[in-house]
Amino acid sequence: MSTSDSDTIADTPVDTETAPVENTNRKQPFPRGFLETIFTGWADREALPSPARPQSAYTAARRDAVSAAFAGRRLVIPAGSAKQRSNDTDYPFRAHSAFSHLTGWAADTVPDSVLVFDPTHDGHRVTLYLRERADRTTAEFYADASVGEFWIGPRPSLAGVAADLGIDTDHLAAFEPHDDDVRLEDDAELTRFLSELRLVKDEYELSQLREAVAATARGFDDIVADLPRIIATERGERVVEGVFHLRARTDGNGEGYDTIAASGPHACYLHWTRNDGRVIPGDLILIDAGVEVDSLYTADITRTLPVSGTFTPIQRRIYETVREAADAAFAAARPGVKFRTVHEAAMSVIAQRVAEWGLLPVTAQEALDADLGGQHRRYMVHGTSHHLGIDVHDCAQARREMYYDGILEPGMVFTIEPGLYFQIDDLTVPEEYRGIGVRIEDDIVMTADGPVNLSAGIPRTADEVEAWIARLSS
Repeated sequence: MSTSDSDTIADTPVDTETAPVENTNRKQPFPRGFLETIFTGWADREALPSPARPQSAYTAARRDAVSAAFAGRRLVIPAGSAKQRSNDTDYPFRAHSAFSHLTGWAADTVPDSVLVFDPTHDGHRVTLYLRERADRTTAEFYADASVGEFWIGPRPSLAGVAADLGIDTDHLAAFEPHDDDVRLEDDAELTRFLSELRLVKDEYELSQLREAVAATARGFDDIVADLPRIIATERGERVVEGVFHLRARTDGNGEGYDTIAASGPHACYLHWTRNDGRVIPGDLILIDAGVEVDSLYTADITRTLPVSGTFTPIQRRIYETVREAADAAFAAARPGVKFRTVHEAAMSVIAQRVAEWGLLPVTAQEALDADLGGQHRRYMVHGTSHHLGIDVHDCAQARREMYYDGILEPGMVFTIEPGLYFQIDDLTVPEEYRGIGVRIEDDIVMTADGPVNLSAGIPRTADEVEAWIARLSS
């Protein structure tokens, strides 16, 4: 059954003499007896007040920062609308990250809600406009499959949302756009500011990221434990994806991004999400996956596993080189250094090792030249790090001088994810290297004392990975 099964009917109890009749080729009219009785015979529902969410103090501080930066300007930050998947079915709704960051409303956000900053003499009056519940006093209750409670279940009341989030609320119909509105989707300055506002995480955000990493670790354990079934299934990559999805939906809101389950040569395709291949003993499988918890904060972790349980000598050489690069990047990450230093440290190791293996037409030092080099990037074309948070690639609209050329500060959360990828048809590498792809990715929080690896508990070294597989998949 679709979630858009009928057209909206007015927000008032229906007049049985003039009740609308659905006359499409698949909708049945409502008979008089139904219309005369549908609004009666229901028990009263007591609306119990709920305490404000634990993040409400943090979201209030974020809104204050926005208000101070945009004094005298009316700001409009929509949650977004449901997006059509096909015909009359929609994708699962996810609110815009900036909206959730400023409200604390996350997986349970009502679509089409709008956060508005109205300027006042001393700042802004902030109001959250949302569609009021289509309960049993409205015709929508039974007649509108997109919002009616008969179809999708109860939605929160205005008063309930106000108490829950600590924000004044009003009905969506009361929202009036102005010609001089600064709208998030149209204004580059507001978009940039809200992105940079997320560069340093507060304690609530850090707690959510720790939860996301812990759930993701359980998901990786599930995959390792199910390796025999994964190997036995024709499209084993799909089983990997499905096993992780079960964990993500059980322990969180879902995945923070499409799972990459890339076995054999597929591991050399950086964003392989087709996930339709066999998982064959003797190959490696690269799994890049992250659980998004209900607050919408996500982990982003990659592990590369030997399907048979043991690395071959060539696989181990490549794997341990990637781990060496990751460890060098971690060692380079310190408060006060530039963010790009992390990438440079990893790439130095990559260049040195592939040069030693005879894969470069130049020396490692020449390859690392910023203007004339880059030959080693053939085998690792992506960056080593990105910020992580409510988006998997968080703060993406921040200025370069605040991001790539920015300074690492306590509270920043980012990935370290070097890799080596030797395409199956790459004639610049020996045949025994071709079709091998390795990435190791961890989630790092910077503290005043240095970096902390949030995902360090997931096996990382070649020996640890082999022991992990032996312990869980036997």
